[in-house]
Amino acid sequence: MSDNRVISCAEAIREATEQAMAFDDRVIVIGEGVPDPKGIFGTTLGLREKFGSKRVFDMPVAENGLTGICVGAALAGLRPIITHQRVDFSLYALEQIINNAAKWRFMFGDLQTVPLVVRMIIGRGWGQGAQHSQALQALFAHVPGLTVVMPALPADAKGLLLASIASEEPVIFLEHRWLHGLTGPVPAAPYEMLLGKAAVRRAGEDVTIVASSYLTVDALRAAQELTKINVQAEVIDLRTIKPLDLKTILRSVRKTRRLLVADSSWASFGVASEVIARVAESGFSLKSAPQRVTLPDMSTPSASSLTRHFYPDYRTIMSRVLVMLGRPTRDSVPLAPLEAPHDVPDVSFTGPF
Repeated sequence: MSDNRVISCAEAIREATEQAMAFDDRVIVIGEGVPDPKGIFGTTLGLREKFGSKRVFDMPVAENGLTGICVGAALAGLRPIITHQRVDFSLYALEQIINNAAKWRFMFGDLQTVPLVVRMIIGRGWGQGAQHSQALQALFAHVPGLTVVMPALPADAKGLLLASIASEEPVIFLEHRWLHGLTGPVPAAPYEMLLGKAAVRRAGEDVTIVASSYLTVDALRAAQELTKINVQAEVIDLRTIKPLDLKTILRSVRKTRRLLVADSSWASFGVASEVIARVAESGFSLKSAPQRVTLPDMSTPSASSLTRHFYPDYRTIMSRVLVMLGRPTRDSVPLAPLEAPHDVPDVSFTGPF
């Protein structure tokens, strides 16, 4: 992918959707706010004007009914893309996702597939609170029959979404709300990325940092800062939670003998726990105890005075790495104060709400 054109993650998602719809008239898009002026934070802008109201349409506030309809549409030969503006809203549709979409192919002897993509927004910001800022990737990854995708960079968002739309399996496509405005090089032509393949974003010898979604951005920033005190961290971006690319993780840990996993959900029974367990099962002898950087095991507060201490960031990752290396955290280089409030990624952030 040599195209150096720079666009945002939201634009990459919109472009992938448009290209899939132009290529295959079975692809439809449905969700609360899809045809609205803001177009799901810019990811569906212009699609209704180009493809018409029979392929791009709004939905009533009935997530369970809509998801059931889309499972049926997928079984009937369409390739629906559902968008829930919060992953929390999908909890109304767990029966349809887990008991219908995920199990159908198995229960009917591989005779029918459910080519369904469920886009959902996760993440933090602006006092979203306990019911609107959850990251439920571990819940969906626990269920056989579901693929779980969590891109971090715009180019991956496009390539992984196109691969998800082309997949015969139901795919849970999780987008962190802070990533929509992130920019990067994205080829203009359509392309698919292999689902289940992690990426080594930065090479290093001292510690392996495994992350996904926006915490990949934090991990890369932590790794950059750590070089100032002669610590070389290797950063692995999972890209898909399920299938999990254990081979890439083990190759890195075999080299560094230290492992830190950063995940945007809770600590207990989560993605970080699963990665550490699989590395432990491999029998590697580590130089220090593996670490998890996650949310604490409690519901998300709304008040900024509390959320300031609730969410981990690149500084949390740095501190944990220094502890693993037996270095006092005061060895950390002085960091400039953040330009933006703690509940937005930078001063340019304008949403989502």
